[in-house]
Amino acid sequence: MFKPFCLKLAFVLCFLFCSCIDENKSRNVKPAIEGMVWIPGGVFEMGASEKDYKALPHEKPKHNVKVDGFYMDATEVTNAQFSKFIEATAYVTTAERPVDWDLIKLQLPVGTPKPHDSLLKPGSLLFKKAKESVPNLYDFSQWWRWSIGANWKEPEGSGSSIKGKENYPVVHVSHEDAISYCEWAGRRLPTEAEWEYAARGGKHNKIYFWGDLSNSLSSYVNSWEGEFPVTNTQADGFEKSAPVKSFPPNDFGLYEISGNVWEWTSDWYNINYYKACSKNDITNNPKGADNAYNPNNPYIEEKVIRGGSFLCNDSYCASYRVSSRMATDPSTSLEHLGFRTVLVVNK
Repeated sequence: MFKPFCLKLAFVLCFLFCSCIDENKSRNVKPAIEGMVWIPGGVFEMGASEKDYKALPHEKPKHNVKVDGFYMDATEVTNAQFSKFIEATAYVTTAERPVDWDLIKLQLPVGTPKPHDSLLKPGSLLFKKAKESVPNLYDFSQWWRWSIGANWKEPEGSGSSIKGKENYPVVHVSHEDAISYCEWAGRRLPTEAEWEYAARGGKHNKIYFWGDLSNSLSSYVNSWEGEFPVTNTQADGFEKSAPVKSFPPNDFGLYEISGNVWEWTSDWYNINYYKACSKNDITNNPKGADNAYNPNNPYIEEKVIRGGSFLCNDSYCASYRVSSRMATDPSTSLEHLGFRTVLVVNK
């Protein structure tokens, strides 16, 4: 009786195993990848909700977009992860390289005088609080300062350190820096469409990743609460950036997809792009505009950044809204700008 029993048991196990495979296929189950979550493909309306009275013109019009499934980092890339990349490659970030005036002047109006050599040294942009109320919240120069020596490993200026901040998002990284990390890791940056689709977490036509109400903002987002840029009440528990996984994830399992630090995407910023997409019934896996165009910043070709940061405030941008977008010089590095990666696997 032993042999027939073994054959019967083998048959049952084989049947169960095959059934599990078929069930997984039908559910589009993907193998787990450490630190990443699977974003199932789908169709959504990209752009601002009609209910969003804070939406800017470049977040409109809404248009139908289809994206295929992909993996995305559950968190923004951390200092610890970026450190491994630096150790493996000896890569030097943009903010650490000697300043080349011949390259800088190409992005400035003709005839712009060369600054003193003492200012043409490696560094990055740091946030500074204002001492009193700021009447014009569109003049960003009032709260940003160039800091010589600021970079990813000295994020608050020369002499600072990331010691004890290994689990914080890496910042002061340019678009080129982010691309170089992606190439080392075998990943890429998300397209803007992938980013918004993932950020929504399956909630369509909503203002925020959790819904339409902002009355519990500090429970979901690391942002600036109080009078910007004078006083931060720290109702969310943080003055500046927070360690990853400090706030609840969205329904896809993505942490700090809104607030904390802005995130690079692969798309060029072009103010006409959404309007062009709206002429199609549906845009399939869009890669963004073919070229950059921003009449408000004609000397620089900019990339799209998404998600908002710890500096976003209800009074002037509320960029933790899921459709919010900004344009940034790809060579720029800032105290509140990082990135996360995506991975596409063969079907």
